[in-house]
Amino acid sequence: MPSPAHSTRVIAFVNVAHALDHYVLLIYPTAVIAMAGDLRLDYGPLIALATGAFVAFGLFALPMGWLAVRFGRRNLLAVFFFGCSASLAGLSFSATPTAIAVWLFVLGAFTAIYHPIGASILVSHASSLGRALGWNGVFGNVGTAFAAGGTALLASAFGWRAAFLVPAAVCLAVGLAYVALAPADDQRDERRAPAPASGGFRLSLPVLLTLFGAALVAGGMTFNITSIALPKAVDERLGVAVPLVVTGWLVTGVFLFGALTQLVVGRLVDRFPLPTIFVGLSALQPLGLGIAAATEGAPMLAGLALTIAAIYGQVVVNDAMVARYTPPHLRTKAYSVRYFLGFTVSGFAATLIGATHSSGGFGMTFAIAAAFGAVIFGVAIAFFLAARPAAPAPAE
Repeated sequence: MPSPAHSTRVIAFVNVAHALDHYVLLIYPTAVIAMAGDLRLDYGPLIALATGAFVAFGLFALPMGWLAVRFGRRNLLAVFFFGCSASLAGLSFSATPTAIAVWLFVLGAFTAIYHPIGASILVSHASSLGRALGWNGVFGNVGTAFAAGGTALLASAFGWRAAFLVPAAVCLAVGLAYVALAPADDQRDERRAPAPASGGFRLSLPVLLTLFGAALVAGGMTFNITSIALPKAVDERLGVAVPLVVTGWLVTGVFLFGALTQLVVGRLVDRFPLPTIFVGLSALQPLGLGIAAATEGAPMLAGLALTIAAIYGQVVVNDAMVARYTPPHLRTKAYSVRYFLGFTVSGFAATLIGATHSSGGFGMTFAIAAAFGAVIFGVAIAFFLAARPAAPAPAE
């Protein structure tokens, strides 16, 4: 078993990696606002270039569980840091839509490493599952939040190329520190570890997999549509003209609000059945997206804040489900499948945003996202009904 000091150090790097993963993947949706003027292209065609990045983000998650067995989780996480650094540097020097699309795809492939590998490392070192997942979620949410504000600040002060180049340097520095300070973890012990408790529930495996898969696909769509569209939606539908920096920091505030939810949900995971928490969170997604679709200004911001809080809270629940219902030695592969399902189809969210924004504005975009949210709510109800308390063990 790893020592507490070792586990603390590893978890710290995993949390920082989560922040960087979401930050670097969401630089482009804010930077594109400045890039459109510089490249003399419309927002719709430019945002659609991100499709490759978000498809790769899900697609390349699938083989990570198998690669981890061959090359080790620590080595793959190091590749994540260095690969993101190189991809961002490439984006900073891009001058054509083709080059931007290629480097975005490469960036998506490297960012795909984090979730299956990072989540697996995290749960193997966590002493309290819900608390660890909650704090890890906060780091990811902070990365998402500051992607908008940080990118807007760098792009306004130094140009959009700096918005990619500065994070490239940060990823390189953190990667070097990780290689120097985080020793390799031994996955062999996980084969002998007992499966974690299921939280007092017995589930039919086919039902669980079917429901969970549907929730992951629909949840990935609400996640990506909301995250990608948020900067431009605030810029366009706030109701008052504000500088890019203000837009960026308003978006940051919305994502930081979501971080509070992840801490709360992390606590709930350690105390209540997962299906019950799932139902409560899933009800908030179509509600918030419906408000955002029908309103502008402050009510729209409130609806999007509610949506982001629910989405990020559900991320904690989804990861907890994998941790509790999967044997330890299969977790990395299970997380690979989980993120493959969640992010591959949803990678087309950027294309969907471009098409719906061009034809019906963000009202149509958020209405479609609300429909995906309604699917998640239906799945959560079915999941709750399919779960049944385990029969008590007979007295000896």
